[in-house]
Amino acid sequence: MKKIYIRNLKKTDWSVTSSAMHLFTNSRSQKTLDELWFTEHNSIFTTGILEKNKNIIKRINNIPVIQCNRGGKITYHGPGQQLVYMLINLKLKKINIKKFLFLIEKVVIHTLKKFQITAYTIKDSPGVYINKKKFCFIGLRIKNHCSLYGISYNINVDLNLYKHINPCGNKFIKVLNLIDIIPTITMNIFRKQFIQTFLNIFKYQEKYKSSYNIFNKIYIN
Repeated sequence: MKKIYIRNLKKTDWSVTSSAMHLFTNSRSQKTLDELWFTEHNSIFTTGILEKNKNIIKRINNIPVIQCNRGGKITYHGPGQQLVYMLINLKLKKINIKKFLFLIEKVVIHTLKKFQITAYTIKDSPGVYINKKKFCFIGLRIKNHCSLYGISYNINVDLNLYKHINPCGNKFIKVLNLIDIIPTITMNIFRKQFIQTFLNIFKYQEKYKSSYNIFNKIYIN
């Protein structure tokens, strides 16, 4: 089984993190270990390659809208939301994109199950839902068999900001915060369970705890 680096970047700027992620992917070799990056961003709307800016209901002056090269349409990132960037060599893991999506959703569903929450998926709408509301959003890009971007899920986000867009290009999607179901939940508590579930389902042998200085573009292990 392969090993993987787990990095908690805490709060980062979206543009800087995106640049570091692309730098990592462009420079990795077949021997480079896969990585998971956990982070939060300041408020920002990002649009995928399928977005034609038809799903912005009302722009907010102090929140930028940035186009990126992931799949999917428009979504919101902000404080109280966990981003999990998955930098994985799918070829070496011997999984295709369809299997990758399935496993990601399985990780989220099984993590929620540990908190006695029943979650599910909806056909043709990638992500994970609870009580008819979307909890986990997925947006990926595959380059040279390696994945960029990943998922986001809401712990304690300002949900009013979703009213300014049609999330994922669907005006009928409603979103939720996990804290509204589990008042005592924190990002750290959920992240610990998520990591353990991820390691089990993706069959990684162990994790390395380390930090990644994305501003200087160097590893500190």
